[in-house]
Amino acid sequence: MTDEAKGELIVERRGAVEIATLNRPERLNALNEGLVEALNAYFGGLAERKDVRVVLLRGAGRGFCAGLDIQEDRAGDETPVLRTLRTQTDIGNIYRRMRACPQPIIALGHGAAAGGGLSLLLASDVRYGAPSFRCNAAYIRIGLGGCDMASSYFLPRLVGASLASEMILTGRFVGAERALAAGLISEIVDEDKLLDRGLALAEEMLATSPWGLRLSKQALNLNIDAPSLEAAMAIEDRQQVILSATEDYKEALTAFLDKRPPEYRER
Repeated sequence: MTDEAKGELIVERRGAVEIATLNRPERLNALNEGLVEALNAYFGGLAERKDVRVVLLRGAGRGFCAGLDIQEDRAGDETPVLRTLRTQTDIGNIYRRMRACPQPIIALGHGAAAGGGLSLLLASDVRYGAPSFRCNAAYIRIGLGGCDMASSYFLPRLVGASLASEMILTGRFVGAERALAAGLISEIVDEDKLLDRGLALAEEMLATSPWGLRLSKQALNLNIDAPSLEAAMAIEDRQQVILSATEDYKEALTAFLDKRPPEYRER
């Protein structure tokens, strides 16, 4: 087990799993330029890291992430419009890279997940929440449009149009119980057991073939926006034909029949 501290982001290694912790607890892990840069570098680099198979994402301190750090001084030589555009693009790239990386991301939410912090959860693959968990699409509360940081893309797909509209048009908070009922989180877990629950799910994922896991995330991503049943099934057929030709498929089948754990070699 190794730890890699990069200021605002701490990455801890546990075998084929990495735990990425937002590390600005004094600011409720709000997204400043340093944390945005670290998250982009981390998620952007995962595509080339086959040694990492699953990622857990969590926040240090009292909450998950309070969204953009609006108190940070971003003054510079840029005009205000171009500076805002750069900030929007830099933060938005985090969510693009989270969806593009082949590793499943398990988010562990406690306390508040607001604005861009909510989108970190939405861009993850599985979400667990502590009883203290609450989230909102905060943007409309500070005079902006309520649709920001992919919330208008992710939320309706996760919770349906009605609750998504309620959250986006008011900025109101949704607590853990309602988030669970709506399917925004998979389970409510005591805060002191969140990490263990996430690691247990990661272990189940590690029992699958490495390429099977990667291509399954890819197919889920593509089929959320599939234009038809036929298009979705074509993607599924593609991955099954590819995987059925691998040595790991033969090993998994043999291990299943022999009632033993498979030994994958990524071939």
